[in-house]
Amino acid sequence: MKKILIVDDEADLRKLLTDYFEINGYFVMTAKDGSEALRQLENQPDLVLLDINMPELDGLELCRRIRHFVSCPILFLTARDEDADKISGFQAGGDDYIAKPFSIHELGARVEAHLRREMRSQTKTSVRFSEDLAIDYSARALYIHDVRIPLAKKEFDIIELLSMHPGMVFDKERIFEKVWGLDGEGDSAVIAEHIRRIRVKLKEHGCADRIETVWGVGYKWRK
Repeated sequence: MKKILIVDDEADLRKLLTDYFEINGYFVMTAKDGSEALRQLENQPDLVLLDINMPELDGLELCRRIRHFVSCPILFLTARDEDADKISGFQAGGDDYIAKPFSIHELGARVEAHLRREMRSQTKTSVRFSEDLAIDYSARALYIHDVRIPLAKKEFDIIELLSMHPGMVFDKERIFEKVWGLDGEGDSAVIAEHIRRIRVKLKEHGCADRIETVWGVGYKWRK
């Protein structure tokens, strides 16, 4: 079953599109704004329907932010119908442009056509997003504001462990066991030093500290 992510701040339109695509055999995810869309993108949709006119993070900026990480087709839905707006949409990384009001059957046909042509799904990668940070687990890379942050192997291993279980507290012994292995040389005291280094790198690039200390227990990745 193909997965579609619908990003639009109009609740009625989200429901209309959800009903239509579910009836036609798609699994539908929705988001009312850019921040919610970033979270939903972790579920790796096969196609994104994206409204341009949204408050705060608009569709063009969201598309520019995610296009480096998301290979699936992105179709803009918007009331704008000027050529300059269409060009901006394509330059931002969009694959198609559908002006409101539109025929829902035409939209369905365009979605089908894009999915038929889509071969990029073979190169999908697991990515976790937040407002200013993206983690590409397959490439073992962390980006802040689209800048790749240099990380030592164990530093990324710690980030991977914590970020894939946001909100879960890991004590130092558990982190050491997971990252270094049961036969690793050293002790759990090295965890504090590695986390200190990670925090310095995040701070240097203007990212708020994502690793929270739970005093007397261990560490967790902030949700």
